[in-house]
Amino acid sequence: METCIINSPLGFTKIIGNVDGIASVTILNSEEKITDVIPTVLEDCAIQLNEYFEGTRKNFDLKLNATGTEFQNRVWKQLEQIPFGKTTSYLELSKQIGDIKAIRAVANANGKNPLWIIIPCHRVIGSNGALTGYAGGIHRKQWLLNHESPYKQQSLF
Repeated sequence: METCIINSPLGFTKIIGNVDGIASVTILNSEEKITDVIPTVLEDCAIQLNEYFEGTRKNFDLKLNATGTEFQNRVWKQLEQIPFGKTTSYLELSKQIGDIKAIRAVANANGKNPLWIIIPCHRVIGSNGALTGYAGGIHRKQWLLNHESPYKQQSLF
């Protein structure tokens, strides 16, 4: 597996992958050295993430190679169906995978998503609209939802 570190508006981001695809994209909570030369197999991912943060990309076109259980993979596939700028609830996601009682398992699978932003787990919120749980921190989830919102909040001051 190849690894690189890029900078993003939300902090240092680690990308791991190989010719089989991108295995992991995670936000780091510590300062890291930015990779000088990005491995060829990770270049496209780094470019697409930068485009996303610049606001010129809404969908990712990458070969993915995330490792998870069959259930996690089902949930992650469903997450990929949530459109840019939209949200869904854990309850709705449970219904979409065909098991309304699996809400906790769906939330757990969502939290184990190894492909931050690319598989948009940040677009899942509580049924009451609350920003519940996010491995990268609620402040990052809020930032991502604001970034994707078609309605930009303007500052009064």
